[in-house]
Amino acid sequence: MNRILNNTKGDRWIWLIVILLSVISLLAVYSAIGTLAYKRGVGAESILMKHLAMIVGGIALMYISHKLDYRYYRGISKLLMIITLPLLVYTLVFGSHVNDASRWIAIPGTGLSFQTSDLAKLALITYLARTLSLKQENIKDVKQSFIPIMGSVCLVFILIALANLSTALMLFGVSVLLLIIGRISIKQIAITCLAGGILLAGVVLLGPRHKTYVSRIHAFMHPEMANSDKSFQSDHAKIAIATGGLFGKGVGKSDEINYLPEAYSDEIYAIIVEEYGLVGGVILIGIYLFLLYRCIKIVTKAPKAFGALLAAGLSFSLTIQAFANMAVAVGLGPVTGIPLPFVSMGGTSILFTSVAFGIILSVSRDIEEPKKVVVGEIREIAV
Repeated sequence: MNRILNNTKGDRWIWLIVILLSVISLLAVYSAIGTLAYKRGVGAESILMKHLAMIVGGIALMYISHKLDYRYYRGISKLLMIITLPLLVYTLVFGSHVNDASRWIAIPGTGLSFQTSDLAKLALITYLARTLSLKQENIKDVKQSFIPIMGSVCLVFILIALANLSTALMLFGVSVLLLIIGRISIKQIAITCLAGGILLAGVVLLGPRHKTYVSRIHAFMHPEMANSDKSFQSDHAKIAIATGGLFGKGVGKSDEINYLPEAYSDEIYAIIVEEYGLVGGVILIGIYLFLLYRCIKIVTKAPKAFGALLAAGLSFSLTIQAFANMAVAVGLGPVTGIPLPFVSMGGTSILFTSVAFGIILSVSRDIEEPKKVVVGEIREIAV
């Protein structure tokens, strides 16, 4: 045990949060996959074992990522963007179609697929952190700083939004937060938001999925007039939460898993509240809030601008996604396809989330190691 602890660096609380989320995920997914197992004609245990393998693989990736110096990601940020942009275009044209959306690319020979938007989040955040940190001396310069930054944000936004508007909006929001932290002027941030608003209007009104987007917004704004088919998912999520009570129905006793089409993914928070009650739901919210608190501490103590911006972007991305998922489950937002980070059964999305955790831990290592050096020097002087 001591050997494991000695080899795991960074914020210990974040390691604990990952372990807690892993346990919650295994319990919740096992409860929610009964209908999926029946449709596939397999045992629930076989699906659970695949999910467990993904979690173990994710923790292994997190361990590897946290051992790397976070400055390494600054060096590959441009390469990630160069790879990501063509992949996003390829996904729109040749990607796998699920629910009328092209979001996935199959990984040859593995039987797996991944959402290119997951890679795009990592690529854009690392690129913005690098660019903002390098251009602090001329950050107000329109030609050298603002245009490349705004161009990258808007380009990634439109390529993701055409198939996955909710993810694109969250990533755009995280990007704006990074621009604020990176000392971009209010005027330039306003111009970026205006450009994003124009692109958003174009996607919603003219994009290939405009009918889906408009119908979801209409169903959310006017639930009393919504078609029962359009509001089916949100209605049963609300039923799950309403019937959970204070302490829930108990593990594996959810009734709404038989009705919710994505009970193990998009609507897993509703199942958690149904089985563990309001207490379980509040505890899960508290875990994500505590994660945000620990990440903010890392950001404020990071000795380098790149590390601070990188940790801020990744932590905002994880927590905003978590609260967006939970907000949809309780009826505070229109239905989306956003999984709950490190809890939903999401395949390769767990792996990308794990890498994000690993990078945040790598930044926190940079805070801890100088302290150890100082303590060692004091001891030497005392001797």
